[in-house]
Amino acid sequence: MKICTTILLTAAVGFGILMVSGCETEAQTKAAWGTAIGAGAGQLIGGDTKATMIGAGVGAGAGYIWGSMDDKKKEQQVQTQAQTVQNDANTVTVWITNSNGSKTPVKLTKTASGGYVGPRGEMYDTMPTEEQLKKVYGF
Repeated sequence: MKICTTILLTAAVGFGILMVSGCETEAQTKAAWGTAIGAGAGQLIGGDTKATMIGAGVGAGAGYIWGSMDDKKKEQQVQTQAQTVQNDANTVTVWITNSNGSKTPVKLTKTASGGYVGPRGEMYDTMPTEEQLKKVYGF
């Protein structure tokens, strides 16, 4: 009986590793690993085919749910990075020189119409000069 368990566990882990090599998402990868680990755990706990199959099913489901959460996190990170890149492409920083010689950065956002919006929501039809910005943000 011990040889049968070892063979089954080895086959389940081997099958899981083969499944992992072709997976495109974390959900697929973790479902495959969950299947292999669940099958092994089911065999160790129950010692029969039914326990092995139940373990494989539970492991696959748990792995898929866990992997899906990771996939969603990655997608959110990609979207956030894309939004940051887009925002950076539409942002211009103008440094104004204050009366004491210090510098103040003013970030302007370019609008679709070609104008600019300042940090306080003020609108400019064209790129504002340092003097225009100094009146609002300088000292």
